[in-house]
Amino acid sequence: MGRAYKAGRSVNYLNECVLSEVMEYKNIFSFDVEWNYRTMTLFAFLLIIPNFLGMLNISTVWGFKLHFFQVAVFLAALIYGPTGGLLSGMVGSVYSAFIMHNPYIVGGNMILGFFVGLFARHKMHTIVAVMLAFIVQLPWLVITDYYLIHMPWPVLWKLIVALALSNLVWATLAHYSARPARNALRC
Repeated sequence: MGRAYKAGRSVNYLNECVLSEVMEYKNIFSFDVEWNYRTMTLFAFLLIIPNFLGMLNISTVWGFKLHFFQVAVFLAALIYGPTGGLLSGMVGSVYSAFIMHNPYIVGGNMILGFFVGLFARHKMHTIVAVMLAFIVQLPWLVITDYYLIHMPWPVLWKLIVALALSNLVWATLAHYSARPARNALRC
């Protein structure tokens, strides 16, 4: 009888360990935020503001433009996790997709936001997480813009360079902004 009890106990222990690991796995994609007025307001802001930042571009002497929208997507991913980055990339790309008649922008920014949040959850430095997420996004960008939108390769190349440089700049800003923003949300 004692042997059966121990076997039952080890099975329960095993079940608890497996359940714990499954719950931990699910939390990788969750928001991991205590929702209150502040967190909901900031999240709504980070969902909408990329549409306005998408209107702003800085022309460079090298013939490409630096984009601004990424900073909000990166902050959403760093503060709210992969799901927050995905939603910010999705909602925040509506204006750009509509104006440029390119619905694939939404999917690309969803990929970017999700993977920034995912890589950041795995304790990667923000700049590394952003550049890895950009590498994951690149096949989508090339396939949709070159093959589906029929963007000429020289124009697409300038866009890739512009996005890479913009991502580096805004990843740096997001890296130094995310922690103070998280701390402010806890007050």
